[in-house]
Amino acid sequence: MTRLVLVSIVIVPATIWYASKIAWSVYRRSAEMGCRCEEAARAWASLVLRVAGVRVIMENEGVIDSSSPQVLVTNHVSWIDVLVLAAFVPGRYVFVAKKEVERIPVFGAAVRACGHIYIDRGDRTRALASLDVAKKRLEEAAPTVIMFPEGTRSNTGELGSFKKGAFVLAIQTGASVVPAAIFGSRQVMKRGSFLINSGIVRVHFGELIQVGGYSMENRARLTHRAQEAVSELQKHYETS
Repeated sequence: MTRLVLVSIVIVPATIWYASKIAWSVYRRSAEMGCRCEEAARAWASLVLRVAGVRVIMENEGVIDSSSPQVLVTNHVSWIDVLVLAAFVPGRYVFVAKKEVERIPVFGAAVRACGHIYIDRGDRTRALASLDVAKKRLEEAAPTVIMFPEGTRSNTGELGSFKKGAFVLAIQTGASVVPAAIFGSRQVMKRGSFLINSGIVRVHFGELIQVGGYSMENRARLTHRAQEAVSELQKHYETS
């Protein structure tokens, strides 16, 4: 209970403070706005995790190369996944998030202001437009684009079927695909709850998947390969 009170006391003013920093950067139209946004996001996410008593362990994060375009795909079981990745993925990054996130007060607006991308999977035309924006981000700044290809959080922790959007993006841009698996986040923050429990979250990055040899005609093969890679990472952790 004491930790819950502490998290509550810290998270609200911290969110307002870092959102204000982002808003100020946007207002000034600074050329460094993207970097400032990432700095604010990292600081905010790191603070929330630290105060909540969440320890994050990254494995094989050296595969992330901020000098070349990459699409990071991972499983998604909890809101805490976003904080963990925002705090610890190295280099520049852009999230592609479902449209519903935009409705969250303060947070939703700050996410858009930082150049992260919302996708409306219920509207094919808008979804394709969002992927075009992500393509431009990769071509202009070569960040890591982070996507949750299941399209939503898993209720059970089981890996759901991957949608093809992330892999269409990778094929169109030539970006490498980075498979990753997140463990422990479901215990730290259960679906439907805003209570953050102390605990350990691990993020295990797999080996890069190069997209040479894949095309729009066989994009389903790339989708399947990436899903298998994430599934194998999960199995390796569960049996180790």
